[in-house]
Amino acid sequence: MTYATGSRPAVETRVAVPAAVLDVVVPVHNEEADLGPCVRRLHAHLSAHFPYPFRITVADNASVDATLAVAEALAAELPEVRVRHLAAKGRGRALRATWSASDAPVLAYLDVDLSTDLAALLPLVAPLISGHSDLAIGTRLARTSRVVRGAKREVISRAYNLLLRGALAARFSDAQCGFKAIRADVARELLPLVQDTGWFFDTELLVLAQRAGLRIHEVPVDWVDDPDSRVDIVATALADLRGIGRLGRALLTGALPVGRLREQIGRAPLTAPPAQVPVGLPRQLARFAAVGVASTLAYLMLFVASRGVLGAQWANLLALLVTAVANTAANRRLTFGITGRRHAGRHHLQGLLAFGLGLALTSGSLAALHAATAPSRPVELAVLVAANLAATALRFLLLRLAMHHRRPAPGVRG
Repeated sequence: MTYATGSRPAVETRVAVPAAVLDVVVPVHNEEADLGPCVRRLHAHLSAHFPYPFRITVADNASVDATLAVAEALAAELPEVRVRHLAAKGRGRALRATWSASDAPVLAYLDVDLSTDLAALLPLVAPLISGHSDLAIGTRLARTSRVVRGAKREVISRAYNLLLRGALAARFSDAQCGFKAIRADVARELLPLVQDTGWFFDTELLVLAQRAGLRIHEVPVDWVDDPDSRVDIVATALADLRGIGRLGRALLTGALPVGRLREQIGRAPLTAPPAQVPVGLPRQLARFAAVGVASTLAYLMLFVASRGVLGAQWANLLALLVTAVANTAANRRLTFGITGRRHAGRHHLQGLLAFGLGLALTSGSLAALHAATAPSRPVELAVLVAANLAATALRFLLLRLAMHHRRPAPGVRG
């Protein structure tokens, strides 16, 4: 059957097929040459190696060549092939429309160039069919992946994924590989919240899924770069940067209902934490230590940079104040997992209290040191580091008291 969003009539196929377990979407725009070989190869692979009923949906988004005619001919030739035509461009737009209209319990997509070896398709969707995972992605950055592509694309891909880890705390390895799958029940919850209609669609979907506490399965793939790729790298990179900024602001301000999603569809802990044991203490200590190291380095750089202009005490005050605000914000998000603006003012007040105690410790140490002797710069820095370590331990205790929330008892929703 051919579905149309405009005035095109629906074209019924003559052969009835069982309800599909998997719907594989191939989004295309002006791909009249590659579409036929792609769909026939994909259909042959699924027929031979996929043990469940399947469907292949060609999502034609605003092609101006013969792509739609080729797709309709394929639908008439192969019973499992469907066509959906959209009047506007955008891979994300095509995937949202096609996935939203599908009745299959597992949804996937792949690029028309078939750069990814189809042998990875069953391993990609099997954890979703079984219910083990919620989303699945092919990754070209795993150690066991085998990838053939130029150095330029390799550097861009790795830099982009590194940027995602730093800016959005992404834990998945490869956001851009055009080889992904999702459970339909999860898609119904996430798709209305994804704003991007282009190439950033994948990244936005994955970040939302991660923040909602869903399980993302990764499959190492064999991948060969398409030398005829028409993706505008510069325009796509700029759009991705804008998307990262927009998504980061939405997460920071609480505009996205991440907490509600986590309650509704997120995976709960396997067991309740043991009594009398603080929840997540080892992980919190590790993350707090990492934030503390970064804060201490920033503090020392600020102190050294302003020491000659402001003097030791004022330089210490400035460096502590700047790094204290940044430290509280980082620990609030990374160490204690708190997002949004709820109680943010109270948390920063607690951070300023810790700042005041840290200032007293470090200023008192400096005053005592200068009263006893005329110290060299290395000795001065060593005393400050020791005082900061003591202040850091105190800061952790204060912040944990302010931000730590006990988990509800088993069977009770928070």
